[in-house]
Amino acid sequence: MTSQPDPAQAAPCAASPVLRRFARTVVRYSLDARAGDLFVIRATTLAVPLVREVHREALEAGAFVEVRLSYDGQEETLHRHATEEQLDWVSPLDRHEMEAADARLVVQAPFNTRSAAGVDPGRLTRRQRALGELSRVFRRRSAEGSLRWCGTLYPTHALAQEADMGLGDYEEFVFRAMKLDREDPAEAWRTVSADQQRKADFLERVQTLRIVAEDTDLTLSVAGRRWINSDGRRNFPSGEVFTGPVEDSARGHIRFTYPAVYGGRRVEDVRLWFENGRVVRAEAARGQEYLLARLDEDAGARFLGEVAVGCNYDIQQFTGNVLFDEKIGGTCHLALGASYPETGGRNDSSLHWDMVCDLRRGGVIYADGVPIHRDGAWMI
Repeated sequence: MTSQPDPAQAAPCAASPVLRRFARTVVRYSLDARAGDLFVIRATTLAVPLVREVHREALEAGAFVEVRLSYDGQEETLHRHATEEQLDWVSPLDRHEMEAADARLVVQAPFNTRSAAGVDPGRLTRRQRALGELSRVFRRRSAEGSLRWCGTLYPTHALAQEADMGLGDYEEFVFRAMKLDREDPAEAWRTVSADQQRKADFLERVQTLRIVAEDTDLTLSVAGRRWINSDGRRNFPSGEVFTGPVEDSARGHIRFTYPAVYGGRRVEDVRLWFENGRVVRAEAARGQEYLLARLDEDAGARFLGEVAVGCNYDIQQFTGNVLFDEKIGGTCHLALGASYPETGGRNDSSLHWDMVCDLRRGGVIYADGVPIHRDGAWMI
């Protein structure tokens, strides 16, 4: 696949082998589609070639499939033209989807990654708060296991430009990170899963983590928290182990190597200082106003909801998309805001903002005082 097909022109039988492997892997491996499932697909119209294959695969699995596509500029139109009442409105259809779906696939395929750049941050925050109720349902059902979900990506020109690549090179990067260059991607992900589970089992016994790197020395407690093995099921691609730190435990400071991307905005050279788990000081070389607005979004936004280590060594470069960047092998990331309940984390927020710190040049992670990860490589 070397060029992006026009979804309006692509023939139903025109899917490449990689798209067929893509669809089969997310439907059968990531989402374990079953007969009778309500299977929801969300994407933009740019992703129609993939959506068509996923739709077909899910039907063959016996699922009842609902496809919901969005158009170019849909979110921007809402944020710019909605009244405050309309920004606060939550669709009963969206509410029902979140409560009733058995499997849910969300495909990133943006027309423009910066479409919200000129929107008032206050309006973005207001909309995010309104959708907080759906996020809480999502997290609850995910923790219960009643909702199987997966977030993935279909390469578009906008995403390739964000990554400073041509579309063909970006497609190769994406499909390699997803292991779709293998004859049996699901088997490759099972191998990843076994290796990461060993790391997660080790980390279950750890009380305290300390992350040390350039301009970084941060300590936090993970005592009693569950480590999750993210192995290509809930995110595709994946490759990380993560947990929710004890809410009041973070102390010290951290400097994030890469721009922090959220809501279509890039905030560069983010530095955070923590006391008793809370961000007490925040600086950014660019985008500080936006950073502070998000930190003041609600009571939980200044606390950590996640700490994670990236394990996908097929991803070695920053692309401006957190689906890939947080998985870079040899990095760690923290998320401000909401915890995932299955980790034991209790922080509640409408925010969940992942920020990535590169550990490949001098970084060390200590577990209860013992180094377990140095210069981007595991030592366990």
